[in-house]
Formats: sequence, C-alpha cells, structure tokens
Amino acid sequence: MGQLPNEKRVQLWEAKKNGFSDVQISHLLGISEEEVRELRIENGVVPVFKLVDTCAGEFEAYTPYYYSCYESPVLSIGEDGQPNSLNESEIRKSDKPTVMILGGGANRIGQGIEFDYCCCHAAFALRDAGYDTVMVNSNPETVSTDYDTSTRLYFEPLTFENVMNIIEVEKPVGVIVQFGGQTPLNLATRLEEAGAPIIGTSPASIDRTEDRKSFGAFLDELGISQPAGGTATNFDEAVEVARSIGFPVLVRPSFVLGGRAMEIVFDE
Repeated sequence: MGQLPNEKRVQLWEAKKNGFSDVQISHLLGISEEEVRELRIENGVVPVFKLVDTCAGEFEAYTPYYYSCYESPVLSIGEDGQPNSLNESEIRKSDKPTVMILGGGANRIGQGIEFDYCCCHAAFALRDAGYDTVMVNSNPETVSTDYDTSTRLYFEPLTFENVMNIIEVEKPVGVIVQFGGQTPLNLATRLEEAGAPIIGTSPASIDRTEDRKSFGAFLDELGISQPAGGTATNFDEAVEVARSIGFPVLVRPSFVLGGRAMEIVFDE
C-alpha cells in the first residue's frame, strides 16, 4: 500500500486511538480489511500491549494479563543520550516456544462452559509438555481467564484484527482454534491465509465437518452410521425432509459446529 504522507499517518493514528477497527476503516476508505492492516503495518501504526495493574499501583503487578492500546510514538532522551520510545510493550516472555489458544468469548446459548473446559485442559497439557501457553479470550468470567491457567492472557476481542495483532508479537509455533467453539472456528480460514500456524484440526477439516452434505457423504464413504437427515435450502424442502424422517427433528444450519442457531422442531 505504501507510505502515507505525515498528515494521513496522523489521521490513521487518531482513528485507531479513538477505537476505529480495521473493518470500520475499510468501509470508510472503500478497501478491504486486509489492505487496512497492511497499510497500518507499513506505516508503523500498530498496537502495544500493556499489563493489567492488578495491584492498583500499590505494588508491582506480576499477573500476566494484557490488553492492547494505540499510543502515538513519543521519544525521550535517556541517560545514555539515546532516544527511547515511550510506547513500549509490557509483555514478559520467556525462551520457551509458545502455543496460542483461542477461547470462546462471551458465554451464551450454544457457546458455553464446555468450550472453556476444553481450552483449559489444552493449556494444562501444553504447559506439561514444556510450552508457554497464550490464551486469547474476552470473557473475564471463565476459568480459562484465571491467572494460573495460562502463561499469558490477552483480554482481546476474538476478531481477525485482534488475533493477528497478538500473533505478530507472540510469534507462536502454533495456534489452536478447535476448542473455543464457533467464534474461533469462524476465524480459522482467514488466519491460515494470513500465515498463522494453525495446528490441530485444520481449516480444511473444519470446513468438511461444518458442511452437512459433505460430512454426510464422508461418513457414508467410511461406512459409519449416522442419524437420518437431509439438506434443505428453503422452507418447502425442509418440510419434505422432516416428513421423510419423522418428527421431532433437529434443524441446524451448515457451517455451525458449536451449537448455535439450532432448534428441535416438533411439527410443521
């Protein structure tokens, strides 16, 4: 995208400091979110991560909770006469390899504690295997966001922009999307296309599993029994499939694994 004139760069900084997401900026500029991200990085408009002060300034905080913010670069002259940046990141990292786990975000119908359970045990297993674990989750009311569950925790929205910002600074050897429910599953393909090292269940396998028709054909190919079902693209087709199966039926959309947007239907 190229370097911006200083005036435009300042405007971009102001937009990010005032909470505009890359998606919102992309709509305003008429370009893609990926192009906005590329523009930001080329012009040095990137977030830094600050430590949550759990001690209210009374003592030095050691709890590894982090949040992102945009600070315009401000330079000061240190005692050695060299310029120092005042928008420094406060992330404390070790020499261990890092694996990132994407959590489920807010608990809601179809997206609940079962996914948090999976994320926690993934973190415990990775820690036992000698990895630093990075948890990304925006919900402080879950076990996965407890101080002793992961090595570092990022209280960040589970969006493409925010997850990629963390990947840029953490540089994990792997990113796990399969345990957090539908929210991280929806990000899998875009993250892989952006170069994120997805490990575990691949985006291709997720896609095959979410596509009901494709998954049904796959089970038939393997000779695995499955409940009677069918695919419908409109109401009339849905009624026809339901009649052939017999009520009650479970109606669920394709490309949803986490349990959201599903309904048990008892009659027409």
